[in-house]
Amino acid sequence: MENLFEALILGIVEGLTEFLPVSSTGHLLLLGHFLGFESNGKSFEVLIQLGAILAITLVYFRRLLDIALRIPSDPAARRFVLGVLVAFLPAALIGALLHGFIKSVLFNPVIVCCTLIAGGLILLVVDDMELEEKHQDATAFPLSMYLKIGLIQCLAMVPGVSRSGSTIVGAMLLGASKRAAAEFSFFLAMPTMAGAFAYDLLKNYKTLTVDDVTLIVVGFVAAFVAALIVVRSFLDFVSKRGFAPFAWWRIVVGLFGLAGLWIHG
Repeated sequence: MENLFEALILGIVEGLTEFLPVSSTGHLLLLGHFLGFESNGKSFEVLIQLGAILAITLVYFRRLLDIALRIPSDPAARRFVLGVLVAFLPAALIGALLHGFIKSVLFNPVIVCCTLIAGGLILLVVDDMELEEKHQDATAFPLSMYLKIGLIQCLAMVPGVSRSGSTIVGAMLLGASKRAAAEFSFFLAMPTMAGAFAYDLLKNYKTLTVDDVTLIVVGFVAAFVAALIVVRSFLDFVSKRGFAPFAWWRIVVGLFGLAGLWIHG
């Protein structure tokens, strides 16, 4: 029962943080460390992302269906789909090549704390910059911009950097409005997270036990519900408040994490 409760808490945290620029993986690793929760091959943290993927797919279903139906006749729709693919490929290639190194070396609480703090400081600086907002529509960025965002997303291979945080900051520095940057991070999350889920499942399904699957299902459901709440409210929030609240949250969590590691190990 204790493990089920921990899986529930971790699932809620995954759903609440996956699409925020705060690093869901970083939060899961830190919380799991202090709870003493250890998943088989560290797969739990990756596999419960399916709940968040389904949540954002549900929220954006009509837009995704509209884009899909327009592909045969609308060059703009085809161009956007190509743009998402171009942005997705760098992380897919690097993630596949460095999968073992990332899991065995970078999934480290100290690294997470440091990257949370550093990323928070960067987010504060970028959020306060007077950037020219040349692109208001996430579905109409230049193809070269999609590629650059995809390359920047690769920084999130380091836990604590944040996939959404890196894509949002990258898009803003390249001229996207805060809302458009956040929305494109949603679109890019779908293939990126689905790819990470499929790859990790393929690598580890033989080692998963019935208990592992039960914990993953609990975490998946919790992540789905929590992510639904976040996705429905995040864009309006950042349009009005910006990203500073999330930057400060990262810094506080990173500092408390370092303190906890120093005191308790």
